[in-house]
Amino acid sequence: MLVHFIAIGGSAMHNLAMALQDKGYTISGSDDEIFEPSYSRLKSRGLLPQALGWFPEKIHLRLDAVILGMHARSDNPELLRAQELGVKIYSYPEYLYQQSIDKERVVIAGSHGKTTITAMILHVLKQAGVDTDYMVGAQLDGFEVMVRLSKYAKWMILEGDEYLTSPIDRRPKFLHYHPHIAVLSGIGWDHYNVFPNFDQYLDQFRQLLAQLEPDGQLFYFEEDEVLEKLLADYTLRSQPYGVHPYQLSDKELSLVDRNGAKYPVKLFGRHNFANISAAKAVCSAIGVADDVFYDAIQSFAGASKRMEQVAVRGDRYLFRDFAHAPSKLQASVEALRERFPNHQLVICFELHTFSSMSEGFIDHYKHTLDKADVACVFYDSHAVAMKRLPMMSDKRISEGFGRSLPVIKDSASLVRALKAISSDNNVVALMSSGSFGGLDVQALLSEIGF
Repeated sequence: MLVHFIAIGGSAMHNLAMALQDKGYTISGSDDEIFEPSYSRLKSRGLLPQALGWFPEKIHLRLDAVILGMHARSDNPELLRAQELGVKIYSYPEYLYQQSIDKERVVIAGSHGKTTITAMILHVLKQAGVDTDYMVGAQLDGFEVMVRLSKYAKWMILEGDEYLTSPIDRRPKFLHYHPHIAVLSGIGWDHYNVFPNFDQYLDQFRQLLAQLEPDGQLFYFEEDEVLEKLLADYTLRSQPYGVHPYQLSDKELSLVDRNGAKYPVKLFGRHNFANISAAKAVCSAIGVADDVFYDAIQSFAGASKRMEQVAVRGDRYLFRDFAHAPSKLQASVEALRERFPNHQLVICFELHTFSSMSEGFIDHYKHTLDKADVACVFYDSHAVAMKRLPMMSDKRISEGFGRSLPVIKDSASLVRALKAISSDNNVVALMSSGSFGGLDVQALLSEIGF
């Protein structure tokens, strides 16, 4: 099979390219920019394009498929050439479905927690010896790639993203997967640029529910009021899950099973104990016994940049978290407050997504930082310009969060601000789906005394 990738440097795209290479396919690709870690990973596999840019001559009739990434535009010259020649064009979610059409598909969806739940399931299944294919949106310890496609695995575990499929397909990615088992972790408005009102956003999840395979099963978080109202309109084979019972002590956090047995875990935060319940429900449906699940989940350390402990020195900690939507940010702040009740909690949150940098959406962040002792917002004018949005005033940003806070515009100023904060008994968390203007985290650690 000959497969060409338009925008091969994307996070999911380069992992799919490697997965197909592992399957024996011949892969080519193009992109106009490729960053780390995609660059080094593609280079190590011999998949790095010889030159950056778009080359229509790479598109020919011998190709079995062209896979189109979201980074490309609808007028991409390679895409136009493929359309002209009639070569079969797929988005990567369409191609994942084609590769899993004969498998049992598990789709983890929701506005928050889906990467972590997917990662938990994969971690447990690996330890339980259950062969599975997968696609997950973060690099995981013990997994070389974020996508695996094999011939014989019965199960396909898919992180179900509600964002757009490709430049020529405006449907959410998860609408291509047709799950046999689905998880809905909760719904909180996101992606303001493509779903400008909440009902439009909610409608994407209605469509997902309509695509459950016959006799498909749904697991959903029982404390989410939006989900409760949504599901009232459906007759589905569904099962609620809640927050798994847990116990917090000075030294450790433990799951508590129905018999009172305790299992120490590395995660913290009420939202993560709900994520554990979701993962356990899916693993049970797949056939994993409870004792096997509890044995495996104890060693799960989290997905990359999801409440990742970057450094610790004495009673000081630095975390990095992917939180960007209001519900994610608030859950992460509350988790840190619960875990470190006697520490000074310092939160720096970057406005990075289109939603978070939009004045029409900023008020949805109100009170999300209330439990932080010290809070600041990072707001990069270059990122605003890239999204073609107007700049907000510092005052408007503070109003959006419902508290007075400094607005920091560059990484050097962020380092200075963190250096000025008392270094005793504090927990610092950098929260963003971006990079704080290219902040060098290792240099930051040195500057603030870790």
